This record gives sequence, C-alpha cells and structure tokens, in this order.
Amino acid sequence: MELKKTADLLDSQLKEQGIGKYKYTLSRSEKQELNLENGGFKLMRTVFNNSGSLKVFLGEKMGSASGNNITGDGLRKLAAEARAAAESASEDPCHDLAPDQGKEFFCQGVYEPDLDRFIERISEFLETTAKDFPKIRIMSAIGSFDRWEWISRNTNGTEFSARAGQYHFGIEICAGEGDKTTGLDYTGFTTANLDTPFMEMGDLRRRLGDVQNSIDPETLNGKFEGTVIMTPGCAAEFLYMMLSNYAGEGVVINGTSLWLDKVGEQVVNENLTVSLDPYDERIVMGERGTGDGFRSEKVTIIDRGVLKTHMLSLYGANKTGRPVMKNSAFDLVVAPGDKTLEEMIASVDRGLILGGFSGGQPGTNGEFSGVAKNSFLIEKGKIRGAVTETMVNGNLGEAFKNIRGISRELLCDGSTVVPYIAVDGIVISGK
Repeated sequence: MELKKTADLLDSQLKEQGIGKYKYTLSRSEKQELNLENGGFKLMRTVFNNSGSLKVFLGEKMGSASGNNITGDGLRKLAAEARAAAESASEDPCHDLAPDQGKEFFCQGVYEPDLDRFIERISEFLETTAKDFPKIRIMSAIGSFDRWEWISRNTNGTEFSARAGQYHFGIEICAGEGDKTTGLDYTGFTTANLDTPFMEMGDLRRRLGDVQNSIDPETLNGKFEGTVIMTPGCAAEFLYMMLSNYAGEGVVINGTSLWLDKVGEQVVNENLTVSLDPYDERIVMGERGTGDGFRSEKVTIIDRGVLKTHMLSLYGANKTGRPVMKNSAFDLVVAPGDKTLEEMIASVDRGLILGGFSGGQPGTNGEFSGVAKNSFLIEKGKIRGAVTETMVNGNLGEAFKNIRGISRELLCDGSTVVPYIAVDGIVISGK
C-alpha cells in the first residue's frame, strides 16, 4: 500500500510537469546478510534500500533517470532529471511503451524467512565440507535472505506489482595441501526453501571436488583438436556468448549478425533446445515484467537446432521491423539430453572437461580464444587429471553445430537449468 501511494504521488508530479507518456518502477528491499570468513561466522547485518527508475517521452524523444530517494523530494528530482534527459535527447520514433497489459499482482518465493534454520543449514554445510573435502579452504561465504516489493506502471494502463523473497548462499574457495594451493573459485545458488542440505544444492558438491582435485595440475605440451565437455555453468556462459553474438539486439540492428536471416532455419545441432522461461518451477525469481512493460513470457530461442527468434526489445523490434521478444531477463533453461556424464566422458578420445573460461569478447564471426579454468584432461575415455596454462580456441557457431552429447544431469541453481554439453572441434593447447 505504501508503494502504491508513492506511485500515485509520482503520477501526480509527472502530470504537473506536463509529461503525458512515461513508465516507471519503484521498489523497496531488505537484505539480511550473514558473513563468514575462514569457516566461522563473522558478521550479521540488515540493509534496506529503495529505488526508482523512470522513462519519460516528449514527442519522439526519450529520457531516463534512476535514484534511491523515493520521498516526495526524491521523486520530483527523478522526474526533473528524466525530463531534462528527454529534452536533450535526439528524436527517434522507435522509442515506445508496451501496450496495456492490465493489472496484476505477483507473489514469488518466500517472504518471511526462517533465519534459525538458515544458520543451521550453513553450519551443516561447513561440517560436511570439513568431513568430505578436508583439503578445501572456505575463504569466505555469504548467506543472505532478500525480500522486496515493487510496482511498475505506464501510461498505457499497465500496473504490475509484486512481493518476493529468496535465500542465497555463495562461497569463495580454494584447496591446499602443505605449501601447495589452488586458485580461488566461486559458486553459489538461490532457493525459496530450506528443505535440502546446501551440499546438494546447485553444483556445490561437484565444485568442491573439482577444486580439491586441482592441487597438482599438469601442464600440457603442444596442441591438439579435441572434444570439450562444458560443465553446466560454463555451458551457460558459452550459450550466452553465442546468443548475444548471433541473435542479440546490437548485431541485429547493425546488420552484422550471421543469423540475421536465419529465423526458421537450423543454425546449431538438432539436439539443442534453449529457452528463457521465467515460469519454470526451478527458477526461483523469474522475471514477471520486461523493461518495456510487457508481461514476461516463456521464449524458446532455439528449438531442436532451429532459430525461432532474435532477442529484440521493443526499440529493437521497431528499429528493424522484426518481432519483439517479451522477455528481458536470462532465465536460461536448456533441454536435457539422453546421455549420462559418465557416458559422455567415456566417448571422448582426447579432450577437456571445461570448468571455466577466461577470454575476451568473441569476434563478429564467433571466433573465441581464452584460458581454460578449473579444467581436467580426458584421454581414452578417462579423466587423467587437472591441467593448467591451457588455452581453448574455436568458433561459437561451429562448436554448437558439432555437439557430441548433452547430459541427462542438470544444474539447477535457482537462476538457470543447464546440462553438460560436449562439443567437438575445439583446439586445445598448452605450452
């Protein structure tokens, strides 16, 4: 009710300034955070935050502003800044608002936390780590419960509002034995309940094992063309790069996308299906309203290898004359395959399990090059051991055409649902 009153106040102030077309989102949030260092609880704090973001339209000009003060004075300043930005902007008829989406209230996750149980789960995780992974050092960990309320309106009549809450747990780890240590690694997950031990959430158990087994890496000599099995987190990163590079708004608007005229055609392996699905039950806090003001929808971008849409906002759609994608988040859901991870490893003559990738932005043609992180050499269907100072090179489009296998196992970390993906034709090189 307080946010609705604040929204009513902003509406009246915008009308007083003669602004007849606009969209805004107002929110209030609360974070209860636990900090741990070197395996022990160090700090508990509560942080409150307010925010407002506003777009206004003056003819064919659009201006935007954002801030953390949503009192009366703060809203007046927000409106004035957005108006000034619009007045100084260039005219562009492609800026617009989504049509009326009606009024809807969303309730997501859990709004009242059980902090005692949350602390118990964290303590349980620390004890299990010490028992099952004695070489692991938890350098820091953060557990938080976040809840917020928001309201979004536009002058076409849309009003979305929501109340939402979630738990998040993340750790920064390394492994050590004697004077030998690994580099730092990070993982975490988001959840709406505390029913499952944290060790079994996300990819924590696998990641702890991989880091512990990386204490004595070997350096590869020479280079070869082989198979890379991307872990789910790494696969999500590569899929994001591919979609941005070939189907993203920027490359479609400027005409450099290699998939510019490929909608309806097969662009990758027929076993790959990629969707953005904010309503999947495994996605904890899926998007409900897009930045343009549309009600968010499930969007299948690639269906069994066939490109179904480009990733265009309302502006991009108006600019190019192509359909808008009513989803502005990356609630990634990838369909599982029919192989187990063990079967995929057994099928590889020589290659890598790629746990992470550090490299620059791929070129327009999709060429990528970077350092393999937290990775393991595979030879004749067996994992040989961890590697260091190893590079991987290839082409995004060709890699996902050359899919060897997709796992039945899925990583569900509250934000994405992704399997292991094995691709052929990657150049792997050491010293």
